[in-house]
Amino acid sequence: MSVRLYIGNLPQNLKIKELEALFASIGKGIRFKAVFDRDTKACWGFGFANINDEKMAEEVIEKLNGYDFNGTNLRVERSERKESNSTSGRRNNGPGSNKGKPVSRKDVKKVVHSDAPSKEAPDPRWAGELSKLKELLANQKTAV
Repeated sequence: MSVRLYIGNLPQNLKIKELEALFASIGKGIRFKAVFDRDTKACWGFGFANINDEKMAEEVIEKLNGYDFNGTNLRVERSERKESNSTSGRRNNGPGSNKGKPVSRKDVKKVVHSDAPSKEAPDPRWAGELSKLKELLANQKTAV
């Protein structure tokens, strides 16, 4: 299984050949891709390395995390992978969504939290559950 590492604190004037030589000094089979600005072609300061061997990935983290590379201390850690089908922010298929269909703002039930408790307002931690219960009671067909 491939291990993906985040490589951060890269200099803007990054020379990939120098970094690849640094990776080659640790072992073979380390693939690196830096993230560059499309307009200025300057490095954004980070990239990702893919390594096929778990032991080699641990060795890269151990040797290069904090390593002084062209005046900056590298930050090397395991990358957290995003789910391949998820999208950013509000467009994901979370609870209340219609499986990819756009959701209008009015369809989303919001729970407003307040730091100051009010006598009339329910505890904000339970406001969502309370509104569900009220809705269920209102929809009952038999009298209570």
